Amino acid sequence: MLIFTHPTGNANVRHAALALFRAGLLAEFWTCLNFQAPAVIERLLPGRVIGQLRRRAYPAELSTAIRTRPFHEVVRLFAPKLGLPGLVTHETGPFSVDAVYRSLGRAVARRVRTGKFRAVYAYEDGAQFSFKEARRRGVCTLYDLPIGYWRAARTLLLDGAEREPEWAATLTGNRDSSAKTDRKDAELALADVVFVASSYTRRTLSEAADFKGTVMVVPYGSPAFMPLPPLPDTPRLTAPKKKLRVLFVGSLGQRKGLSYLFAACRRVRTAVALTVIGQKPLEPCPVLDRELASVRWIPSCPHQDILAEMAAHDVFVFPSLFEGFGLVLLEALAMGLPIITTSHTAGPDLIREGAEGFIVPIRDSTAIAARLELLHREPDRLAEMSAAARRRAREFSWENYETTLATCVGRALAGAPAA
Repeated sequence: MLIFTHPTGNANVRHAALALFRAGLLAEFWTCLNFQAPAVIERLLPGRVIGQLRRRAYPAELSTAIRTRPFHEVVRLFAPKLGLPGLVTHETGPFSVDAVYRSLGRAVARRVRTGKFRAVYAYEDGAQFSFKEARRRGVCTLYDLPIGYWRAARTLLLDGAEREPEWAATLTGNRDSSAKTDRKDAELALADVVFVASSYTRRTLSEAADFKGTVMVVPYGSPAFMPLPPLPDTPRLTAPKKKLRVLFVGSLGQRKGLSYLFAACRRVRTAVALTVIGQKPLEPCPVLDRELASVRWIPSCPHQDILAEMAAHDVFVFPSLFEGFGLVLLEALAMGLPIITTSHTAGPDLIREGAEGFIVPIRDSTAIAARLELLHREPDRLAEMSAAARRRAREFSWENYETTLATCVGRALAGAPAA
């Protein structure tokens, strides 16, 4: 039995916890919040607050395993809304994301010290304290790396800031201190097994000189399918649409290759209509503001609305420079969108070139524009790729993720000493 920890939770964390619980491997799941309020309390809170808290509600199935440490995370969530942004300043703020990870990590380390566990399963930036304690006790350490190794990212992002200085303000990963990156390296050095979601993330670990553990690739899953009109087996030829409806979803920073997306759409301006969904970074970026003013921009919306937007578009473009996976890629496929993405994402693991989408080089707006022109010019091919995308997404279900992860963890524990 193992102890599993992540401060904030997201789709892959939830399914990882469920996988371990259903396989009988999970003893305790430590997180910050598990929002379970009576309806009468929910009615008293503002809608936006309730929406944010509901995203921190875990399945009732996990209730017996969950242990929470809410204080630091609650302050982090609401300090900016209360006019106290200094409390959450990157790295140094007493209630920053880093502080939240450290607080929970220390609590988990104390629990490892007093409990009897065969393994600790922790995520990047939150594993150092618990892994140190696990090593002292001869307990197996399982590390989840959702995004590629930091040194590979730093090389790309520093180069990106030099190439596109107007966008440098959005490259927040370049600001991580040496103390933080040293902690990342310490976590990796303490890991017996590293779980990654894409072959690209695995490749970036070649730059981690001190890492000697095992790497296992477990791709994430696609969402439940929304009811969409059935697609014909043989798409009919139609006249080109007046505009190809292009969609991007993600954080609005240059790590996602945004400048190249906007440049590509300008090249084929009369052929495309671009929608961007995502929140701007805290630091002002005038060039981003100008680009967003020229397209349809949705700062945020519920997940179901994002899926509905996907279903209403024709193609998904995700030109990331550095990505651990890009769960939106699978979501887009599930909604029937061919994707245009780079080799620095899970794209090469998910799509076959020309069947469900296209892989383009990073920083290549010309290549993106050429694929957009092709799909606009050949609507029959677009329809065929849309049908193929939906079929392909079904091969990457969350059920498959859970089964594969539980099997891999069980294999790791088979070689671990008994507690």
